[in-house]
Amino acid sequence: MDRGLEWKEFMNVDMRVGTIVHVEIFKEARNPAYKMIVDFGELGERKTSAQITKLYSEPKELIGKQVIAVVNFPPKQIANMMSECLVLGAVGEDKEVTLLTPDLPVKNGLRIG
Repeated sequence: MDRGLEWKEFMNVDMRVGTIVHVEIFKEARNPAYKMIVDFGELGERKTSAQITKLYSEPKELIGKQVIAVVNFPPKQIANMMSECLVLGAVGEDKEVTLLTPDLPVKNGLRIG
């Protein structure tokens, strides 16, 4: 039987709020995706790739959007880019991703817990 997740294990996942400051189509990716830069305040800016093109068809609509991301995974090579964080979203039946966002604007870098 699965014992579940311990609180300490959950707290090891460093999830933070950041604001998307740059988006472009990730032409080199195998699946449709965007390259993004997310500003996490005192933690600085981080690059990432996100397969979110089904629901977010225009890169410019993402600029200024606050998102939740995991910032303590090791960097991961995606095509010709090193991804430095994982933006979180709810994945639907057709693999469409709805980004997780704060309900109200908050300071970049705040920890989710």
